[in-house]
Amino acid sequence: MPLQLLTPHSKDLGGGFTVRRLLPSALRQAVGPFVFFDHFGPITASPADDHDVRPHPHIGLATVTYLFEGAMQHRDSTGVSQRIEPGAINWMTAGQGIVHSERTPEDLRGVARRSHGLQLWAALPAEHEDVAPRFEHTPAARLPQRQDGGATLRLLIGRAHGLASPVGTLSPTLYVDYALAPGAALALPTPAEATERALYGIDAPYELVIDGNVARIEPFTLAVLPPDATAVTLRSADGAAARVALIGGAPLGPRHIWWNFVSSRKERIAQAADDWEADRMGRVPGETDRIPLPARRPA
Repeated sequence: MPLQLLTPHSKDLGGGFTVRRLLPSALRQAVGPFVFFDHFGPITASPADDHDVRPHPHIGLATVTYLFEGAMQHRDSTGVSQRIEPGAINWMTAGQGIVHSERTPEDLRGVARRSHGLQLWAALPAEHEDVAPRFEHTPAARLPQRQDGGATLRLLIGRAHGLASPVGTLSPTLYVDYALAPGAALALPTPAEATERALYGIDAPYELVIDGNVARIEPFTLAVLPPDATAVTLRSADGAAARVALIGGAPLGPRHIWWNFVSSRKERIAQAADDWEADRMGRVPGETDRIPLPARRPA
């Protein structure tokens, strides 16, 4: 099976805040448990810009937030209020249902500010789709990192490169942040460590050597590795540095995705839509507004 390349489409989240969306794609729904992949920024917001995300619900998934620049204030219906900053992993298990908001921290309002990061969703195993919701913040200092072949790698989630992340998951999941120096080259985790794997260039081209064949990958492209590729080397291109993310893990099977809801059961999504419309999914303390249910109901 050849290397599969997925290109993004632009999605306006409101207020002029546009993201590059890679998953879900018309060509592929998921990589491992990951069913959603947004890359936002880098942008500089003006003092007048409003990029806040008002309270909205989720079921059947875990949101995974990772920032390169900027900060956001997370609040949710379990009572958690957490400032999210670069280098930390924030894993929110929606399970049976959670409501959260993501807003500009008060100290950054009214000033020019940078924003850059990745927002992913991981589907939950069918047997855990209705677990109790929870939020887990893992600060940057707790995530293991090492130097390898001229690259600095940070293990965000899972086990690879002789490291283990403290972030708890409900299925085999892998997420790595690589910072490649000019001339860097290192071997990637094998299928034994992550059944499905894909790489995403954050800012610059890079190269993959797959079983001896060289492929140049442009930035903002999700490169899904062949499942049988056992010898894969990641290396810098053009004598320049590059930032690359690796995602993957064990696939969980098809999922229904509608708005902010993910489930293995279509009827569960319809129920969640009814619950949100009827205001039965809880409230975020201190919040008075919320994002309404889209006019188009789930089929």
